[in-house]
Parts: sequence; structure tokens; C-alpha cells
Amino acid sequence: MITRNLNMVNFAFVFPGQGSQSLGMLAELARIFSIVKTTFGEASKVIGYDLWHLVQNGPLEELNKTYKTQPALLTSSIAIYRVWKQQCYREPSILAGHSLGEYSALVCANVINFSDALKLVALRGYLMQQEVPEGIGKMQVIIGLDKESVSRICRENSKEKVVSPVSFNSSKQIVIGGHREEVERVSMACLKAGAKRILTLPISVPSHCILMKPIANKLAKILEQVHFKLPTIPVVNNVDAIVETSGHAIRSALIRQLYNPIRWVETIEFITSQGIYTLFEIGPGKVLTNLNKSLTNKVTAISVNDLLSLETAVNKI
Repeated sequence: MITRNLNMVNFAFVFPGQGSQSLGMLAELARIFSIVKTTFGEASKVIGYDLWHLVQNGPLEELNKTYKTQPALLTSSIAIYRVWKQQCYREPSILAGHSLGEYSALVCANVINFSDALKLVALRGYLMQQEVPEGIGKMQVIIGLDKESVSRICRENSKEKVVSPVSFNSSKQIVIGGHREEVERVSMACLKAGAKRILTLPISVPSHCILMKPIANKLAKILEQVHFKLPTIPVVNNVDAIVETSGHAIRSALIRQLYNPIRWVETIEFITSQGIYTLFEIGPGKVLTNLNKSLTNKVTAISVNDLLSLETAVNKI
């Protein structure tokens, strides 16, 4: 039995996006809580292959394919959320997700059901992969330069092909994406300008840049066929860093998210402006937890994806 803190604390759930996947994720929770494998079983029936086998056994190259990464991460987050609901009576005050994680947030806010979300992200990933085949694009993290410098270097060093900032993760961590050659050229220019480090993301398509705009109309038509309900918990979207409640506005944000950068810094600023400083990352890894700690020392950030972190989070609230 997980012990509970009697001092109530308002808290937020944030859900990770691509780049947080790893082989063996959620293995410990699955041994303890049967709802984890049940959730993966549901997902496997919807998408047509054994998702649990993929995330446990790989191969990693297959898991890293965008159209398989997206259902895997969505399902992982929903499985952890279901474990939380079994073990804790309290719901978060607000939700947000980084890129793909926004779909996880919308499922947990009861805006769309899990089955519809799985179909959406699998198709979203497929469309993205088809638009920019593997090997054509690239995403890299620039560490140590501000967004104005990175944006300027993108403009100055991109030639005929595309490269641009695609996610503002913190004041000194900017993700760029676009055509492989342009991304590599800009990364080298950023190092010369004083960037401390460059990391390549394990993502097979360059998300959130103009290369994704051609599939926006296709996604819009698919989203129109999905029933969107009023959120039971507010969700801060990526593209505007605000809360929307109408189905039309939420759909619009998801479409624009395809080819516009993720405004994560402003998303966390919005959450903390509501007086919420306890943030739990519901998903594999701790990418968002590390980011959120770097944004402000007022935030308590915990990644929840194993028994110890679950117990720690429940005790915090």
C-alpha cells in the first residue's frame, strides 16, 4: 500500500514526446501492476501488432521509427496514468504534453478516447514518415545558446533547404530540425558561436518545422472525424501555450503543432502562473523533469515511471 501525505498540494501532470523511448521501458511497473500490460494489450489490438513485445525487445531501430514511437509513448503514458488512478485518489489540476505528449494529455483529460488517440498518432506518425522519408531529415538539440542566437544562425546558414528552431525547451536548450545537411551545418555554426553541446535526437522525422505543413490538411480531415469532448482537466497546448476548451480550438492547435515550434518554456510559465509548482512527468525517461528543474528553482519535478518514483510522487501530494 502506498502511503499518502495528508498535506494537499496542487500538482500538474506533463507527458513526454518522442526521444523519451527506450527498450525495456515500464518493465518494473508491469511486474507489479497488471494494468500496464492490459493497457498495452488494448493498444496492440488497435494498431495491429504486439506493442509490448516491441518496447521490451525491439529492435531499437524499429521502435525509433516515428509511426511506432508515437503509439508506444502514448500507451506508456496512459498505462502509468492508469496505475496512478489505481493507487491515488487525486487528479492533477492541469495537464500538458510535449509534442506527441499533448495527445496523452488529451486522453487523460477525457477529450478523446484512448483508441481514437492511438489511431490518430499512428496515422500522424505514418504521414510524417511518408512526407520526409527516413534519412532525409534530422533533429538536434543545441545546448548553451539562447533562442535569438539559434534562430539567427538558422537564418544565416540555411540555403535552399529547411532548418529552423522546432522546440524551445529552455532558455539555453533549443531543438532545431529540417533537412539533414542544413541541420548539421547550423549545428556546426552554433558550436562556433559558443554552444556547449550538440545532441542528436532519436527521431526519424523533423517534427514541428515547415516540412510537415503539407500533411496538415490530411490530419485536419482525420481529426474532424474524431469526437472531441470538453476537457475534465485543463490542458495547456504546445503551439499557443494556453488552455482551450472547444473541440474546434483543440483540433486547430493539434494541426498547427505539426509545423510550428513547441513553446515549452511558456507552457511551464503558464502552469506556474496558476500557482502550481509540483510537476510530475508521466511517461518513460526524465527529459521533461530535467527541463522543468532547469526552468525555475521554484518547481518540484519528478519523473513517474517506476515504483519508487510513484511512491515519492504520491507522498508529495
